Amino acid sequence: MSQPPQKIHFIAIGGSIMHALAICLHDAGHIVSGSDDHFHDPSKSKLKQRGLLPEYEGWNSNMITEDVDSVILGMHAKRDNPELLKAQELGLKIYSFPEFIYEASKDKTRVVVAGSHGKTTVTSILMHVLKELDWDFDYMVGAQLKGFENMVKISNAPFIIIEGDEYTTSPSDNRPKFLHYHHHIGSITGIAWDHYNVYPEVEDYNKQFEHFIELTPKDGLLIYCEEDQETRELVSSKFDHFKPTLPYKAHDHVVRNGQSYLIIDGKEVAINIFGYHNMQNLNCARNILKSIGVTDDQFYQAISSFEGASRRLQVLGQNNQTVIYSDFAHAPSKLKATTSAVKQQFPNRFLVACMELHTFSSLNKAFIDQYEGTLDSCDEAIVYINPNTVSKKGLASMDQNELREAFKRNDLTLFNEVDELEAYLKGLNWTNKNLIMMSSGDFGGISLNSLVELIIK
Repeated sequence: MSQPPQKIHFIAIGGSIMHALAICLHDAGHIVSGSDDHFHDPSKSKLKQRGLLPEYEGWNSNMITEDVDSVILGMHAKRDNPELLKAQELGLKIYSFPEFIYEASKDKTRVVVAGSHGKTTVTSILMHVLKELDWDFDYMVGAQLKGFENMVKISNAPFIIIEGDEYTTSPSDNRPKFLHYHHHIGSITGIAWDHYNVYPEVEDYNKQFEHFIELTPKDGLLIYCEEDQETRELVSSKFDHFKPTLPYKAHDHVVRNGQSYLIIDGKEVAINIFGYHNMQNLNCARNILKSIGVTDDQFYQAISSFEGASRRLQVLGQNNQTVIYSDFAHAPSKLKATTSAVKQQFPNRFLVACMELHTFSSLNKAFIDQYEGTLDSCDEAIVYINPNTVSKKGLASMDQNELREAFKRNDLTLFNEVDELEAYLKGLNWTNKNLIMMSSGDFGGISLNSLVELIIK
């Protein structure tokens, strides 16, 4: 950033994306401080490395002084946060995370990737290809990506790639984050109801994407998945509000002996990612890149080395009998896409799918029936629920019979103790079997490394 150094304070600096922005601004020469009431790795270690980790956990209003140029407010903070109240009292400039990203990119071309699923993968593909081509660009993505030290970059680059989250902006702003970026080029990978705590009706959720479509400028472009019915119908109903749209489908491909190949002009090109949804994600990224000047030849040359984003069908370990994956899947559409992808890639292998119900939506009895059929692709379905998580969210616990009814799997197994889950998985015969561990949490602190080591050996 070319502006003079600013004094910037982060309220809830420990968040996965907040700490990345803090590091980005610190490395750009700004004076950065921050606080949080709890820190986890990897953000804790990364902040400590830069000298940005506070001496103690908790909020401290004394850190908010009149010489602070701006405050960046994270979602984790509450409305009555003492630092926020002090900043408001002093009349300081307060930004939410997306508001700050927009302010820092007002003079750039903004590409925003939205959708209920696949947006991290699409954003990661865009970043990977542009890096391979040595283009100058800024970015913001919600997962760690090989070849990129940080998840946020703000510089003097002419355009920025942004993963557009539909979750609310801040404690005082219930609008989705993606509405703040004011995209020039936008994409929607698919729409499937999620975030029950802020969108209690499916219409509430879909309305946010309707607003996103309407924000597309007449000289901009909206790229959308025409194979997703909800997206296709919503875009078609809004055609009068803007001009340029570009639909896409899954890229032509074939799967052979556990390997996926793109079909390009009658030829087969091996790639590292797999699954029908990823073939849609890949084609979404190809069309976005084409709109900013990347040729198909350049795209195909670069995509062959893309290995995926962290915790998006990430291979934890494998041998000639078993592959173990970690995935961020937690919402119904993500769960279905992930399990289907692995089963299609290895149709002759037994598939064990283990998922943690961790979010407010997934643990809510009013939402749980949305998971019907989402584990149909796996041969064995396992669900883990941490009772402490349920208690903290103030929800009623669910038993195995309720989950079996919701998922429509009479053979589904529920675990509430992480030690029992780990012992069960270690005790299985893993000959010709694959395992997916799916969660937006951490499975109660289970040691995935030791689990993988035992299974693979």
